[in-house]
Amino acid sequence: MTEVSCACGTVRLAAEGAPITVSECHCSSCRDAAGRMARLPGAPAVVGAQGGTYFVLYRKDRVRILSGHERLRNFRLGPERQTRRVIATCCNTPVLLEFKGGHWVSLYGNLWHGQALPPLRLRTMTGDAPGVVFDDGVPAGRWPTAKFYGQLLVAWAAMGFRSPVVALDTPEVELKGAVAGGERPPT
Repeated sequence: MTEVSCACGTVRLAAEGAPITVSECHCSSCRDAAGRMARLPGAPAVVGAQGGTYFVLYRKDRVRILSGHERLRNFRLGPERQTRRVIATCCNTPVLLEFKGGHWVSLYGNLWHGQALPPLRLRTMTGDAPGVVFDDGVPAGRWPTAKFYGQLLVAWAAMGFRSPVVALDTPEVELKGAVAGGERPPT
């Protein structure tokens, strides 16, 4: 079992077993969300050296919130978006990304503070990162992405095609491009 937490330790999560995969996403949505979260006071960065967001993906039935659920808030990039990004309001730590109807949850890599992160296995949406040179041998592109979708399908089948909720039941807040006056999101 892997236990991770927000920066102050109030929100703690446990993940059982091996992750589905470990990825670094370069899509415009993840970059937009990372920028919004970075503007929150004291928020740890989720963007790596090459501009991608590091995620450790687990089946939803293998992730539990051990403490601090009441401090979690979610936001969407727009009212029509189904993807929820969840932050811990106690210290503005980005915690996870959850797709409504999805069967996996993407934990932000910043939760592994003081622990070794699982090794990066895949880069996604690198076409959205113009001018960035990826020369470290981490798979990216169409074939590795297709393999990734296959891994997600196998994980979903192993779950009996269920899609449990991890944190979609948390209150929603609005995080625009900038947070006015450096305020924390409402608690």
